Amino acid sequence: MTEKATFAGGCFWCMVKPFDQFDGIEQIVSGYSGGHIENPTYEQVKTGTTGHLEVVEITFQPDVFSYEQLLDIFWQQIDPTDDEGQFQDRGPSYRAAIFVHNERQRAIAEKSKQELDTGGRFNKPVVTEIRDATPFYAAEDYHQDFHKKNPEHYKSDRAASGRDEFLSSTWEKVDV
Repeated sequence: MTEKATFAGGCFWCMVKPFDQFDGIEQIVSGYSGGHIENPTYEQVKTGTTGHLEVVEITFQPDVFSYEQLLDIFWQQIDPTDDEGQFQDRGPSYRAAIFVHNERQRAIAEKSKQELDTGGRFNKPVVTEIRDATPFYAAEDYHQDFHKKNPEHYKSDRAASGRDEFLSSTWEKVDV
């Protein structure tokens, strides 16, 4: 049995690798969700006018790798207090969000967000939205597994983003 989890955490290139190393995670697809245009392109989404966010859709086996574990990884990849984008990627298509696929996921995500918000790690409120899953559109092929196909470009883009500095100063252990 498999389930889907969908997370927006800024640039989807940086959201694949952290999940791409665990048993029970079958597939990670970069794409777009949350907007009002069918089959959007990257060029359309990055304008910020489609309503879509860059997301990763993860197919996983919940009896091997739980939704709670996925959320733990997700939170440690983003700045959950920033509602204007993530790191160097600014604008509505780069906002962080959790797209829930059922009420069980919603309950787990809400609890996780509440614990993070009241846990004292951040001086500002956790503003990451929890939204109903909407149609998912896979991104163009060149975006898929970008960290594997273009490792040097991935590393330089990630290094320039400021993501790793924030994550290492915020979380005890960051695995990227």
